[in-house]
Amino acid sequence: MDVTFWAGRRVLLTGHTGFKGAWAGRWLATLGAEVTGISLAPEPEPNLFAALGSNHLVSSHIADLRDAELTSRLVADADPDIVFHLAAQPLVRLSYAAPVLTFGSNVMGTVHLLDALRKHAKPQAIIIVTSDKVYENDGSGRAYREEDRLGGHDPYSASKAATEIAVASFRRAFFSEMGVPVVTARGGNVIGGGDFSVDRVIPDIVRALMAGRMPEIRNPKATRPWQHVLDCLDGYFTFAEALTRSAQQRIDLPLALNFGPLSNSPSVTVGALANRFLTTLGHPAFFDEITANGPHEMALLSIDPTLATRSLPWQPRLDSHQAIDLTAHWYSGFMAAKQMSALTDAQIDAFQRKTL
Repeated sequence: MDVTFWAGRRVLLTGHTGFKGAWAGRWLATLGAEVTGISLAPEPEPNLFAALGSNHLVSSHIADLRDAELTSRLVADADPDIVFHLAAQPLVRLSYAAPVLTFGSNVMGTVHLLDALRKHAKPQAIIIVTSDKVYENDGSGRAYREEDRLGGHDPYSASKAATEIAVASFRRAFFSEMGVPVVTARGGNVIGGGDFSVDRVIPDIVRALMAGRMPEIRNPKATRPWQHVLDCLDGYFTFAEALTRSAQQRIDLPLALNFGPLSNSPSVTVGALANRFLTTLGHPAFFDEITANGPHEMALLSIDPTLATRSLPWQPRLDSHQAIDLTAHWYSGFMAAKQMSALTDAQIDAFQRKTL
């Protein structure tokens, strides 16, 4: 990533109050970007956005992208150079309880954003973040590539696959004529400090430890493409830089890229992640397995980031084990009552200086 690229760039960041969005807004601001955020209100504290505040942002709007009229006004006011669309209902298990909300937020929220952008702005690049779960998972455990079939068993996965189709339609119908590159970024299972979402393994462990309870883990044998949030965001930012330059130089880039751990990285199960996280924190590597029947979740999931590493000057700096350890160090500081903003800034700085 070229850190000089971002100085003075107007960036529209949706989902800036969420876990990944809060990291993205903070990092972009340190690079000199003028960041406007649009998102729902943050979850109850503790949450990373509240800890970081919004002073580093040019403006922060609490708004629902399902409101087309409000979205249109906010986009026109922002007039962005670069757009990162991270806003979403991101939880698989919640998608079973609230499928209409999930499809509305993930599909129609994206449609309203793209419609506003085509009418009121001409950005240099638009990056729509979807998911590693957009692929039709056949249970084989093979690493999915960008050309594989889209699908999704649960409403969350299906809504993200449907978002990919909607993005492709807007690209062909509108943005190609405008000369604006619109792409999708399919991130792996992102971990990192400051995530307090429900039904996610590391936040669930942290809450249990703080309450003096034994952690409970679902599906400990399931595998996921674990990746640290800074590695994933580094990919998104590098993609945006490359798109901006490729448009000027008439160079074609892929329309979708996977961002996840390298194919030769060790496969890490949910149970192994929990064990390493607990051990790094200095706790016994013990947890209770939840055996109650719940909504269907895929046991095996892996994505292949080879196209991203070949198309961009990017590859993950941290393997899965290093990502877990860095995440544990953040939460260790948090549980020791250190400031979340200081923990976050220190890890961004160390990542940029490649001193991790």
